[in-house]
Amino acid sequence: MERNVVIQKIRERVNQIAANVTAVHPLVPGLADPPTQAELLKALYELTKNVEVFKKQLLKLEKRDDSPAL
Repeated sequence: MERNVVIQKIRERVNQIAANVTAVHPLVPGLADPPTQAELLKALYELTKNVEVFKKQLLKLEKRDDSPAL
């Protein structure tokens, strides 16, 4: 499979993950349990950070020039 196709497929899935993480966030206060809410919000933050790593790395890979000519 061509690299650009793979990048696009990964990006689509990463965007789905980001949308789901974003959808969970407003539900957390409904638990009405501060310790649990705090842990879940920390986990959501970590998930968001990791999704951003995916996005950043894909963008860097797309912009990289792999041509052999210097």
